[in-house]
Amino acid sequence: MAKLAKRLKAARAHINPEKVHDLDEAVGLVKDNAGAKFDETVEIAVKLGVDPRHADQNVRGVVSLPNGTGKSMSVAVFARGAKAEEATAAGADIVGAEDLMERVQAGDIAFNRVIATPDMMPIVGRLGKILGPRGLMPNPKLGTVTKDIADAVQAAKAGQVQFRVEKQGIIHAGIGKTSFDSAKLKDNVYAFMDAVMKAKPSGAKGTYVLKVALSSTMGLGVKVDVASLTAGRQAAAE
Repeated sequence: MAKLAKRLKAARAHINPEKVHDLDEAVGLVKDNAGAKFDETVEIAVKLGVDPRHADQNVRGVVSLPNGTGKSMSVAVFARGAKAEEATAAGADIVGAEDLMERVQAGDIAFNRVIATPDMMPIVGRLGKILGPRGLMPNPKLGTVTKDIADAVQAAKAGQVQFRVEKQGIIHAGIGKTSFDSAKLKDNVYAFMDAVMKAKPSGAKGTYVLKVALSSTMGLGVKVDVASLTAGRQAAAE
């Protein structure tokens, strides 16, 4: 605890939690103040002007970050026959049907992404109470219920990120590592924000993106100026 308090005290000497920064400054502060002995994840938090309690204000989506996440993704696939072989060839870590269902029911969940072919959903559906709370339930809207198994597995392995708004109207996601250079982190932020904007629900009224902040796993949050972030996204697109 003493070491943690010392590190946070040092970070607070460089980061004003109330100050809003442009993306360049924010990324630099996060990288410079990452003091853990491991390669910390750079996380983004986006506060949205939505009320997730209403179905027409839910926000969820998926994005393939141009520079990946720096995180090793373990993928489980529910499939049979040729599709199971296709999943294995594409790099899936675990492939199965009823046998995989039994592993999950027994609490063996050594993976962080689940993909399924449509014909497997009657089996996968029985695991809803286990996979759902963990954010692992396959969903056709996210491309994790699909016949294109190879593409889905490869996308997951390459750093595809799923996101979903929480009850408080906030989206959290990892968008890289502190070891990434600043340009790669910025590109990932722009790609993530583009996906969030495209996922704007029909029921959203008023200002959609209220606040954005970046942080490292063990670091303090750094506020990002939303207007400059929007301008940067547009410039990057051009």
